[in-house]
Amino acid sequence: MAKNIIFSTDPDWSPEKQEKDEAVSASQNQTAYLRLERKGRGGKVVTVVAELKGDLKSLQKELQKYCGTGGTLKNGQIELQGDHRNKVADYLQKLGYKTKMSGG
Repeated sequence: MAKNIIFSTDPDWSPEKQEKDEAVSASQNQTAYLRLERKGRGGKVVTVVAELKGDLKSLQKELQKYCGTGGTLKNGQIELQGDHRNKVADYLQKLGYKTKMSGG
């Protein structure tokens, strides 16, 4: 596998810094759609975070911990048990994501 060669004149440049900067800029350009679902879940309410790209597994874990609830990652969507739309929206906005409530 070929490695990409990067040349930088910035004396403070590091690969970790570049990855962090890319993650921040990626989050600023994304909109998270938050909705509630009840169908097919035995009447239980689930908060769904949809249309995000990137490392969803770690974001899912952070959201679960922040909301104090269980959850999963299915079909590229984060599902959290219970109605946590407002908490999730606040958390994602602090990370630089735009949020929109839809449905439910």
